[in-house]
Amino acid sequence: MPPTPGGHGTLRSMPAQINPSILSADFARLADEAEAVRGADWLHVDVMDNHFVPNLTLGVPVVESLARATDTPLDCHLMIEAPDRWAPQYVEAGAGSVTFHAEAAAAPVRLAREIRAKGARASMALKPATPIEPYEDLLPELDMLLIMTVEPGFGGQAFLDIMLPKIRRTRELIKKHGLELWLQVDGGVSASTIERCADAGADVFVAGSAVYGASDPAEAVRALRTQADAATAKASWSCDH
Repeated sequence: MPPTPGGHGTLRSMPAQINPSILSADFARLADEAEAVRGADWLHVDVMDNHFVPNLTLGVPVVESLARATDTPLDCHLMIEAPDRWAPQYVEAGAGSVTFHAEAAAAPVRLAREIRAKGARASMALKPATPIEPYEDLLPELDMLLIMTVEPGFGGQAFLDIMLPKIRRTRELIKKHGLELWLQVDGGVSASTIERCADAGADVFVAGSAVYGASDPAEAVRALRTQADAATAKASWSCDH
């Protein structure tokens, strides 16, 4: 079962969560690759349709198989057109968290409520050029907000530092409304960038090549979590948690 959805509540400190991205894993050995990061908080699954983004990855059948092959909960990031139609199927396939893109959803509030009603955490993603401010009123409907720190579509891209102010503004909005809303970042997260993300306000980190490119992926997960926790402890946004 997915963790309890967020919403309104008393702000509290939460340990950093590390979500290895299987986009950087060996697709011919997905069950083994999931086992290699045992101890991760979630397994991040990028679903791309070659329409919303210029890449094609996997779909519902693979998510179903992966859910049966691992005890690590699945965090499905849908970079697809028509998520209103398809997102609920990923909950049914076994995802514990489903992320749709604000730029693609026709009715984001209705979709978030449907995802939650089916038993998963509802998350919304924003491309780098999409501002957070127009979506402020939607935040209570979500369990997580994902800020892309690269243009979605391909793994291994360089982290966009210009996203740090957007992460800070989003954290301020979360605090303004008293929400226990997870703030996820995805794209170029590594040992050299994760502390900046945590200092800006992120608490959930998607890491692909930084984990699966390491000689010991499980140890890479632990090291990244340690870095993020240390940065969060010193961050100004967490001082009154």
